[in-house]
This record gives sequence, C-alpha cells and structure tokens, in this order.
Amino acid sequence: MTAAEQIQDQVFPAPIKTVEAGSAAERAGVRPGDVLLRVNGQAVTDVLAYRHLLSQGRATLEIARPQEAPRVMTGVPGTAQDHHRLFLTAAPSLDDTFTFSVEWEDPGLEFEEVLFDGIKKCANKCDFCYVHQMPRGFRKSLYIMDDDYRLSFLYGSFVTLTNLSEHDIQRIEDENLSPLYVSVHTANQDLRQDMMKWWRLKVKDPQAVQIRSMIERLEQIDLYTQIVLVPERNDRENLDETVEYLSSRPNVISAAVVPIGLTSHRTNLPDVRVFSREEAQDTLRRLNVWRKQFLAERGTRFVFPSDELYLLAGEPLPSEEEYEGFPMLENGVGMIRDFLTEGVPDLPAALPEPRRVILGTGTLFAESLDRAVEPLRAIRNLSIEVRAVENKTFGKVTTVAGLLTGRCFRHAVKPGEADLLIVPPTTLRYGTELMLDDVSLDDLRAELRMDIRSGGSTLGELTRVILQGAQSSGPQFGMSAHAVKDTAEPISVQVAEQNMRGQA
Repeated sequence: MTAAEQIQDQVFPAPIKTVEAGSAAERAGVRPGDVLLRVNGQAVTDVLAYRHLLSQGRATLEIARPQEAPRVMTGVPGTAQDHHRLFLTAAPSLDDTFTFSVEWEDPGLEFEEVLFDGIKKCANKCDFCYVHQMPRGFRKSLYIMDDDYRLSFLYGSFVTLTNLSEHDIQRIEDENLSPLYVSVHTANQDLRQDMMKWWRLKVKDPQAVQIRSMIERLEQIDLYTQIVLVPERNDRENLDETVEYLSSRPNVISAAVVPIGLTSHRTNLPDVRVFSREEAQDTLRRLNVWRKQFLAERGTRFVFPSDELYLLAGEPLPSEEEYEGFPMLENGVGMIRDFLTEGVPDLPAALPEPRRVILGTGTLFAESLDRAVEPLRAIRNLSIEVRAVENKTFGKVTTVAGLLTGRCFRHAVKPGEADLLIVPPTTLRYGTELMLDDVSLDDLRAELRMDIRSGGSTLGELTRVILQGAQSSGPQFGMSAHAVKDTAEPISVQVAEQNMRGQA
C-alpha cells in the first residue's frame, strides 16, 4: 500500500473556526465548532490539500457536529483503585455528519489549524540545533523539532527535506508548492551527514537525504536556501564549494549565510564554537567575491550574509539596495538595515515632562542601536539609555535580541529606575505580550514598576514609542512556524506527545 493510500484510510478531523456570512457553508448549516472530515470522500491532511481539492471545481464536503460524550468513570469498583476513580470526559463523538457541495465556489470555512494531521517532525540531530540547546521549563511547543515542507511553503520556515517520503515529493511537484525554503548547510554529502546526523529510522526515503539529488529533482520548485556556518566545518573552501553548486542550479533563487548560534545548555552535545571576528571577516571577504561576480554576470548578488555575520565581523551593513527587496528578512538577513530604513522623524526640542527611557536589547545589537538613537539625545527632558541585556536564560554566548526572556529583563533592570522600558518586538510570542518564558509585559510592569512596551520594527516607529508611549505595531514572531507550533500544541500532545528564531 502506498503512502497516499494509507492516508486515505485515516481521517484528520479539522475543527472549523469561523463560517463566512452568506457563504455556501453557512447556507448548509455549518457552524463554528463543527469539523471537516472529508472532501470528495478523501481524507484531508492540511489546508493546502483542502484548497487543492476545491480547485478541481466541484467538491462535496463531509461535516461532523461533535456531540459531547458522557463522562467515563476510571478504576474498578471494589478494588484498591476504587478510591482513586475519576470522572473523565471521553473524546466527542463525530457520528452526527452531513454533507454539502460547492461548484467553483469557496465554501467560506476558516479552520482552527492549517495542519490537520500534526506537524511533521525532524529526522536530524544537527550539531547546532537550537531545540537540543533549550533549557528545561518552557512551553512544549518550543521543544517540537518541526521540519514540515508545508510550513515552509506557507510561512517561509526552513526545512532540510531529509524526512520527505516519495508521496511528499510527488505532492510538492503536483501541487507546485513553490517556493520552498531549504536548509542546505553544505553541498558536500559526507560533510552534511556528519553535521546533521539524521536518524536512519526516521528517514522515509533514502534519496531524500541526498541534497544535490533533491535540489535537482525539485527543478520546477523555486528554492530559497540557507547555510548555517560552523567554524572549521562547512566554512572556507567548503563554503565556496556550496555557493558554487547552489548558484549552478536554476531553481535556487538565493542563499542566506548565517553563523552558528549557541546557548550555554549543550550538555552531551558536540564541541562547537562561535566565529571569531577574524573568521567572520574572512567569511565576508569570500562571500563578497562571489557577490560581485554574481551581480556582474546575473544581475543579482545571489548570496546574502546575515546581519549577525556583519556585526561579528565589525563590518558596516550593506545598503538597502544590496538586499534586493529583503527576500529573507525572517532569517535575519537585512533586518537591521530594514529597521534603519525609516529614519528618525522630526523631533521636538523638548518633552513637556522629564522621561527616563531604557532600550533593552541583545548584546550583539546594542552598539548599533545606540548609534541609531543618538539624535534623540538632543531632546531636553529625555534621558535615553541603550542597555545591552545579558541573556540569563540561554547564557552569555547567546547575544541576539530575539532570545531575551522575562528573566533577562528582571536581572538587567532595577524596579523604578526608568519611566519606560522598551523591549524588542522579536522577544514576544506571536499575537501576545508573552515572552519565551511566558512572562508577560504586565508581569514585568508590576515587578519593575514602570511602563513597558515593545519597540517598533523600524527606527521611526521606535522613536514614536519613545516620545509618545505609543503601542508598537511591529511584528512579534511573525506568522510563522513558531505561531503554528504554539497553536498546534494540543494536536502534538494527542498525536505523538508532540530554528528557535533569534535575530539581532
């Protein structure tokens, strides 16, 4: 039996979040809380498969209305377990079903999740994986080792391709799931296996781990690639080899180069280290040779070093033009330049009342941020300090702002020492005011006895937050795989008890 046939023997109930007013679904009596079971008699694994079936023209949707099941008594009366018996609620019944059909019409359904069958797990044990370096005590979603090509297509998260089955590969091609974002790391197959250490039992198709074969097989799919660099492993000549190979493939649009990120929680993990300034400078020199060559020959620089690499090297950031539209902003490529693009707006000569402001950020970005806000120091009644916050959760070696937690700010800021503390928006969980350790801004406001707000995604927006106390509209984690993992946590627990993002 093929993987596709096995899927059709299952059902992946998809809870419906909203029903559009006046839609075919509403006319058919579908309500929020109902569950999609099948489309045209087929199991549906995710919102992409759902849309693909609808695109065929006529679709019949099978809907279930969950009926609350009676509570079940555990334990056996009259035994030693009798006094431990509890009432538990059984899973709701999905027996009450009905169907309705649409023809070239959107049914009007929005689902609670985009993945109905759960997140696909990673098959690797990379030396540099952030999940393996996580301290204990965080929410479960942060420990999910996701490697799901559907999230790559939907939200731009990077995948390694090593866990793909033949059915997955065919589906990517048939449904034209383009572009995808692929973690290559190196084009040297032996070195890639040594760095990523995939689990053979988790690899569904031996061909999927062959990175050159996969890139060439997916020739109709645009690929944005990334290389996480590890000193003395895949840098220098190995980096040159990888860039040369990737640039030879017509379907590879670009390659981001990101230095390894570490935490202090590396018990029983291989010894690796971060780049020295000299090594970062050498890497940029190598990449700039390629970038000039590609720009002259192809009209694109093709390879884009991350902001962190420039900061480690102590080199100035490229101009806005050199980022060519910021195609991999979520990967930390051009985020600082994009932040600086909207400059400081017109400034008042003075504030009506004295205001003390602390701008908390990671140690890597502090110096750049300090220079950026220098014009604001001319404003009378405004005291502004950029504070490099040491990471007390992940360790000193973690220098990016996006991995700062509530605990870090508790250690870095004394109660009452400022009127306003501004934290980077990248420290906040998507759509909330919660940090990675689930400390809320309200918690910090109460403990530190000051107003606390997230900064802006641009320097102009940050300035308005500083001067007016305005609430930032800047992104938190972005609508990405992180957000999906947070919302998908209950599914992860039910199904299997189921590239932390850090940015300067």
